[in-house]
Order: sequence, then C-alpha cells, then structure tokens
Amino acid sequence: MTMDNSDQAEFWTEAGGAKWVAQQQALDTFMAPVLEAVLTRADLRPGQRVLDIGCGTGASSLRAAEAVGASGSVLGLDISPTMLARARMRGEGQPNLAFLQADAAEHRFEPGAFDALISRFGVMFFADPVTAFGNIRKALAPGAPLTFAAWGRIEANPWFTTAAQAAKARLGAPPAVDPDAPGPFAFRDPARISALLTKAGFTDVDIEVAALQLTPPGTPEEVARMATSIGPAARTLDHFGGDAADLEAIAAGIQQAFRAFETDEGVRVPAEINFTRARCPTG
Repeated sequence: MTMDNSDQAEFWTEAGGAKWVAQQQALDTFMAPVLEAVLTRADLRPGQRVLDIGCGTGASSLRAAEAVGASGSVLGLDISPTMLARARMRGEGQPNLAFLQADAAEHRFEPGAFDALISRFGVMFFADPVTAFGNIRKALAPGAPLTFAAWGRIEANPWFTTAAQAAKARLGAPPAVDPDAPGPFAFRDPARISALLTKAGFTDVDIEVAALQLTPPGTPEEVARMATSIGPAARTLDHFGGDAADLEAIAAGIQQAFRAFETDEGVRVPAEINFTRARCPTG
C-alpha cells in the first residue's frame, strides 16, 4: 500500500468503478437505507453549500441537491472518472449540482467554501486519514457539520462475511488484508474514528452505531449474484482465477445462506453502520 491514494484511484477507475457503474441502480437501492440515514442526520437546508465526498455514481449528490434547492449548491467529489461519468449524466441539467474528479486528501479547496459535508461510504479509503480530514476541514465554513456513514464491525455485516465464507469454501482464503488499511472496514471502530477526527481538528465528534437492514433488489438468486460481483467474493475469484463453475458454486452458497434474510418484501440483510457527526471549529 502506498501512502498516497494512488492505489484507490486505480481500483475505482478500473475494475471497481466499472462494476459499480454497471450495477448503479441495484447498488443505489441496496444502500438506500444508509443514504436516508445520512441525510436525516445531516439535516440539509435550502441555500446551503454542500460537499459530498466519495460521491461515486451520484445518488447522494442528487438527493443533497434536492434538499438545498435552487438557492443552494452541491459539489460531488470523487477520485474515479469512471463513476463520475455516470454521476454527471444523472445530474445533467441541474444548475445547483456539479461534480469534480479530485483526491479530497490533496485537493486545494477554497477555504470555507462549504456549509456542510456528507459522505455515504466515501471516507474509509484515505491512506492518511488525519491529513485527508485536515485538508477537508479547510474547505468547511466555521461551525459547519460533517456527517458520514462507514461500515461497523466486520462480524456484524453478513453481506461481507457470508460472501467471504462461500468463496473460501470453494477456493480457499486469499491473502489476509489489514482491516485498518484503506477499505470498507477501516472505520469499523468508533474510537478510531473519534481519534482521527479530533486529531484532524474537528470538534463535537459524535458516533452512533446503528443496526439497519440493507435492501438489495431482486430475487434471492439475483441478490446472491450481486454479492459475487463486488466485495470479498469477487476478490477471491480474482485472486484464484476462478471460472464460471466456481462463480456458480459461490453464488449458490451465498443464496443458501441468505435464505435466513428472506422476507415478504424481499431479501433484507442486517448491517451495522457507524454514523458519524462532527463540526469544523468556530475559532
């Protein structure tokens, strides 16, 4: 791992970004409860200038633009040109919405340019989180709130663990990765989040560990296939060069495990999410 974000830029521009674009609609539906929770906690108001970090294909920026109205503005920032191309297409014709390809850890923001910051799963990938958040803080007006969502404990998020177990049963375990390294679970520990934000100069740090249900669309078979295309199952398949038969076997294993999550409304996967709020200092 490098100490800049070049590894993340490469991944989200190439393989990772392409997969997210291909499944944009399904992923938006899947993560809708998380985005709703972020927006509820952010309490955006008409006229605010909002920075959306790690905006991806644009769902969060679009919703924020609705909240702030014509008198406000939203800048969706992401490191991936692949995902931003979809975001720009979706936001075309909205004068209060713009997108920027940049690394939030290094971009020279206009000081005090934003009244609020939001992020849905967009801030766990910084190689140096303290430096990144310190840079982001400069972009916020005094007292401006920061609100973001990050995955909680690994064992409390079966979307990941179930896929990993099914892939391991078929192909074996890929090399272990440091969970504190940039990645989905880098902010699973609320104490670490609080320490990083405090060191970066934020105040009033508050972290709510919340249980909710993710809402992947489709039949159980379709949901299982979705779980093989992103996350740990996809990583295992790539590492071992898995073939079509391996993919089918892993998808079948995930589908079997996900039967526990079937409801009258579809598959509902329990999740633990860390919702963080903090403020830029006023002085």
